[in-house]
Amino acid sequence: MRETFTLAQKLKQFSYILVPILITQLGMFAMNFFDTIMSGKFSPTDLAGVAIGSSLWVPVFTGLSGILLAVTPIVAQLIGAGRKKDVPVTVIQGVYAAIALSLFVMISGALVLNPILNGMNLDNHVRMIAKEYLIALSFGMIPLFIYNVLRSYIDALGMTRVTMFITLLSLPVNIVFNYVLIFGKMGFPALGGIGAGYASAITYWVITIVAFWVVHSKRPFNHYRIFKTFHKPELSKWKELFHIGVPIGLSIFFEVSIFSAVTLLMSDYKTVVIAAHQAAINFASFLYMIPLSISMALTIVVGFEVGANRLRDAKVYSWMGVSFALFLALIYGIILFIFRTEISSLYTDDSIVLQLISHFLLYAVFFQLSDAIQAPVQGALRGYKDVNITFLMALISYWIIGLPLGYFLANYTGFGPYGYWLGLTSGLTAGAITLTGRLLYIQKKYSKQYFMES
Repeated sequence: MRETFTLAQKLKQFSYILVPILITQLGMFAMNFFDTIMSGKFSPTDLAGVAIGSSLWVPVFTGLSGILLAVTPIVAQLIGAGRKKDVPVTVIQGVYAAIALSLFVMISGALVLNPILNGMNLDNHVRMIAKEYLIALSFGMIPLFIYNVLRSYIDALGMTRVTMFITLLSLPVNIVFNYVLIFGKMGFPALGGIGAGYASAITYWVITIVAFWVVHSKRPFNHYRIFKTFHKPELSKWKELFHIGVPIGLSIFFEVSIFSAVTLLMSDYKTVVIAAHQAAINFASFLYMIPLSISMALTIVVGFEVGANRLRDAKVYSWMGVSFALFLALIYGIILFIFRTEISSLYTDDSIVLQLISHFLLYAVFFQLSDAIQAPVQGALRGYKDVNITFLMALISYWIIGLPLGYFLANYTGFGPYGYWLGLTSGLTAGAITLTGRLLYIQKKYSKQYFMES
């Protein structure tokens, strides 16, 4: 990355960083996308089982891996401030933290998975698929967490195209193993949704091995000699990582987990409703990769400019990203509204499930607009290392406003399961408003501090 002076230069540099991140995010999410689609083609029961399993796994993974995203603003600000010698220690400690977090998840899962699933009103076959799907995923948990650290380091250097190529390389691996293990090809048994879990675990190992090789042997990453010097675990470094990362992880957890909580609450409905909800959420989440990618790009460029004390440039980047996300949301919202039936047919051949998916997607049109504001704003705030108040805002918006309202609408009005989606929209909208106010406050605060110091 380099200093920019005009709006055109900023847009060019931002696009250079954003596009590979977007392709990477779409590629990573495509694994879950194909898991869902291919499981649905196997049977609605397998789709429902993967839906429940994903609803338990995704908030845990995104929340804890969100902690590791702290590597990005830390490294970006170190480089912006010219403190390149401190980069290797940060990355290595991130890897140690990743291993510790993944072991914590596996041990916790072994203790609580059965009680959670047994406490849900599920068909026995759906419960079995959900459990085995999660067990299969666990074989790739350690490499997946490590990959998130390595990716954060690569992205912090502005070399987002590298993680893009790694993801594109691994995507065919996931699709092939899905096909083989879900449908029982090449002599393997047909595992249905469980096979999707094993296919994802294999893919996680592939992308981590490739990322390690790139960081260790390719420029400019090997210039920092990340793995050429042994660093023992340092709790003081973990403290800095968790100080920034825990609020980031909690913010992401509160947002993602509300979607999972809705899916789990829908276990009281019929299997076809669970399957339709999961398919619609899956596609809506696929679209969410756009504002999320803009958010990640903003963390990098804003962190770089703040580290160099170029506060005006950080402010310009922030609102450039938010405006771009909102513009794109309007476009794909219209597309989603027009082609919702065709999109629904990607997930199922069952006419009842198809109709339900199409109806759910109507509601997805609205909360995409709120996502387009709140996600980029959070990314900009992370670039400023402002993360503590953000997660409290997320908690209030999603869990105190969104979920209770959704529960009320679903159970005490005629909206039924669609009431949960109205609640989601309300929570996301509240988050967009409060986070925008926070960003305005932080930018004003930094400007005052700069003038006082100068």
